[in-house]
Amino acid sequence: MFSTRPELAGTHGMVASTHWLASATGMVVLEDGGNAFDAAVAAGFVLQVAEPHLNGPAGQVPGLFVTADDPRPRMLCGQGVAPAAATPEHFAGLGLDLIPGSGLLAATVPGAWDGWLMLLRDHGTKSLRDVLRYAIGYAADGVPLVDRVGETIGLVSGLFTEHWPTSAELWLPGGRPPRPGVPHRNPALARTWRRLLAEAEAVAGREAQIDAARRAWSQGFVAEAVHEFSRKAFRDDSGRDHAGLLTGDDLAGWQASYEDALVTDVGEWSLVKCGGWTQGPALAQQVLLMDGFRSEMSYVDGVPSARTVHLAVECAKLAFADREAWFGDTDVPLDALLSASYLDERRALVGDRASGELRPGSPGGRSPVLPRILDSLRDAPAGVGAIGEPTVGPAGQTRGDTVHLDVADAAGNLISLTPSGGWLQSSPTIPELGFCLDSRAQMFWLEQGLPNSLAPGKRPRITLSPSMALRDGEPVLAFGTPGGDQQDQWQLCFWLAHTVAGLNLQQAIDAPAWHTNAFPSSFYPRSWTPRELVAESRLGADTLDALRSWGHQVVDAGPWALGRLSAVSRDPSTGVLRAAANARGMQGYAVGR
Repeated sequence: MFSTRPELAGTHGMVASTHWLASATGMVVLEDGGNAFDAAVAAGFVLQVAEPHLNGPAGQVPGLFVTADDPRPRMLCGQGVAPAAATPEHFAGLGLDLIPGSGLLAATVPGAWDGWLMLLRDHGTKSLRDVLRYAIGYAADGVPLVDRVGETIGLVSGLFTEHWPTSAELWLPGGRPPRPGVPHRNPALARTWRRLLAEAEAVAGREAQIDAARRAWSQGFVAEAVHEFSRKAFRDDSGRDHAGLLTGDDLAGWQASYEDALVTDVGEWSLVKCGGWTQGPALAQQVLLMDGFRSEMSYVDGVPSARTVHLAVECAKLAFADREAWFGDTDVPLDALLSASYLDERRALVGDRASGELRPGSPGGRSPVLPRILDSLRDAPAGVGAIGEPTVGPAGQTRGDTVHLDVADAAGNLISLTPSGGWLQSSPTIPELGFCLDSRAQMFWLEQGLPNSLAPGKRPRITLSPSMALRDGEPVLAFGTPGGDQQDQWQLCFWLAHTVAGLNLQQAIDAPAWHTNAFPSSFYPRSWTPRELVAESRLGADTLDALRSWGHQVVDAGPWALGRLSAVSRDPSTGVLRAAANARGMQGYAVGR
């Protein structure tokens, strides 16, 4: 099978990400004697400069990893919580029934800085200066931005000019978006990072310096600037101006953490995902549901049959209906949701026709509850403008939203990370810091009594969903993609192509992809379109016609449009490392030797 690039193979180290500068940076760190965690942190900070429309310093970072000394998968939680003042009563007083997708109201406590630094402190070997210097250099001296950055800024240039002047000052030099390929500087961000380094290096010792930098962020000048800026009112997606809710106390009261990962066995494979406060278990459900249809799945030259796509789409609808009814930062009945008996019940609902219903199940006999507002959001037009995460356009084209990063080293360290949030278009720039806040709180429902209902100190149910896999109990694979609600659908495309069709990493990434929008979006304005199936044309005209005949409302996304996957792997028996990255979007690259 033809692939856009070779699957890389080597024994020293592999880095795959959504931008070549990040991948190259990670590899430089590996060559300099760093391990996979050092490389990941350095690459992660570079992504904040190279893809500022997809992630930023005040965003979040969930990750999955194993270490050379401990093959037990662990999760990094770099997702902050809702502010203490973010109560349903506050939003009701503002006359809002949804949290806006942009502006200051939607901010959660910034989590990325603390998450990255905790990972570096506990599992890396390099100093903070060693890993941060690459990003500082790009912020200070400029980085040639890809076309999509300027296009994104163009979409919101009117908002910046009229309502977010600090963003206009940074992102509209001379009144125009940055030109593609011309270095764009962010001196304020470089100064912020240098000041954090200076405060860190006022103490002695690697770990002590990293902790000092964490405090300088959460209890020092960064928290002070966030507090003061959040007291101002700015325009958001509601069409009105609102001040923010974040305070310095919110930042001071939160730290990143580690959690046990969810491990789901599927034959010789075990899929590793984040817990039920994310959408991660929806991929585990889909994989288990599809495993019951293994005899009905088929591929020819890396292209799945119409029946395979149909089954995957219908299983996705069931899994994401359960996501809506059961997932959140609460007690999620994962054992019941992933039990064989429950999955048998759910699998029996898959018919030969496309379902137009949102059908959550009743795990353990518990009755599902869905938001009452859902019917009014059905078929609502998705906005663009300042929307916090404009993932996919009306014709299926990827607008971008998030970044992804995978690293493997020779020692056996393996990590998958999906940083996001703090996009330049999500919130007005804090001028003295050189970055903006995130808008992740838009994922909460304001209606109470739901798993994902807003509450102070609670994490939103995020779409960010890194993945790992074990084979015969050994950690062998790290992968993931940007894409909001589509992340765990595009990853299913990859999983089936790799584990069922037997394609290598690059071939599986290149294989035609698809997704459905037949469940509520996690992003404002939370719209959904029953029976809609967005598919790449490389599935073939006959396949698309067959899917239409079975009741799917097929949107042809073009040949290369869906997903920005990357992956790395390690063969424990030989030590051979492999890597691959997505050609879609013309940004992702894998490097290694």
